[in-house]
Amino acid sequence: MNTIKSLVNRYQLASLLLLVLLLAVVLPLTLDIFRLNLVGKYLTYAFVAVGLVMVWGYGGVLSLGQGVFFGLGGYAMAMFLKLEASDPETTKIQSTPGIPDFMDWNQITQLPLMWLPFKSLTLTLILVVAVPMLLAWIISYAMFKRRVGGVYFAIITQAVALIVTVLIIGQQGYTGGVNGMTDLKTMLGWDTRTDGAKYILYYVCVALLIASIVLCRWIQTSKLGTLLLAMRDKEDRVRFSGYDVSNFKVFTFCLAAGLSGIGGALFSLQVGFMSPSFVGIVPSIEMVIYAAVGGRMSLVGAVYGTLLVNAGKTLFSESFPDLWLFLMAGLFIGVTMAFPMGLAGVWEDKVRPWWLRRQADRKANAERLAAAHAAYPEAPPLPEPAAAYDAPLPDGVGSQRA
Repeated sequence: MNTIKSLVNRYQLASLLLLVLLLAVVLPLTLDIFRLNLVGKYLTYAFVAVGLVMVWGYGGVLSLGQGVFFGLGGYAMAMFLKLEASDPETTKIQSTPGIPDFMDWNQITQLPLMWLPFKSLTLTLILVVAVPMLLAWIISYAMFKRRVGGVYFAIITQAVALIVTVLIIGQQGYTGGVNGMTDLKTMLGWDTRTDGAKYILYYVCVALLIASIVLCRWIQTSKLGTLLLAMRDKEDRVRFSGYDVSNFKVFTFCLAAGLSGIGGALFSLQVGFMSPSFVGIVPSIEMVIYAAVGGRMSLVGAVYGTLLVNAGKTLFSESFPDLWLFLMAGLFIGVTMAFPMGLAGVWEDKVRPWWLRRQADRKANAERLAAAHAAYPEAPPLPEPAAAYDAPLPDGVGSQRA
């Protein structure tokens, strides 16, 4: 029993099971398919927020360019889907059948070499994770080996996001330009636009998100997680202890990039398009806000933060189309000022201590009653106050209430 309790506390299984119950049971039963598909889109952003908990909350490295890795994973999946949608029969009216429509519009007559690996779904799934991690490794290795960190690293990641956005828009013939890749309908002949397909993709997204949280929680509870916390708080002490701090930072940054790539690929599948608007500086900063609102030290809290912010954005934009940006700004400012550690901080600092005190009081009362019963085993139980008050009186005796 103690072993099970320690596992539950160590891996935060109670909060994880509650999240699974919400995502896998409550929301599908209470929302229509349109709203559930919106929640599925929100959950793709949660992969980025979970990665930010690892790289920012535990690693102490703030990245303002996670949208780049989300976009790379999304574009990788979108390229596979676009090639499937551009078969010679469908594109026979083009000047060059068998290539994506935006290539034909830009006078490209054959499929570029960089597109060839995306004819295979297996290679595409590998590249969804490998391409973001490769770029993350190049950036982080070049920076962390030279001990570039803090605000300088945050600015560099912003610059990378801007560069990648400009590159995607500028290479219109290869990437679709500012419009991105649209009209993504099928995967291996399976229509992803039907209600049944949307339910399946939603549950696939939930399963992969829970698996990502479990993986990250396992890392947090390992020796590596302890070293990440020590590195975040006292980097010099960890370095003087003989550890290469830069390698830990590179690993964590690449892990966050891989998770972001998975989220981007699921986004392309569920939404049916990918554009550079999800790659730039603004979406990258929004993704940091998701983790900040949920709690940058809590994996489960990051998911709740993502759901709260995006649900608020949808609600405010539908109800107050002229004021929703101001309302979202008020939400961000209010939450960060009232709850510096996010929603998870409210649970840890307020709700959980109150619950533990209540449980301790109940246990103490039970122990006092047990001790009293042991001291006076023959004593009759005390009647309930209401029962004694309303007990019937003998005939001729005045009313007890008088």
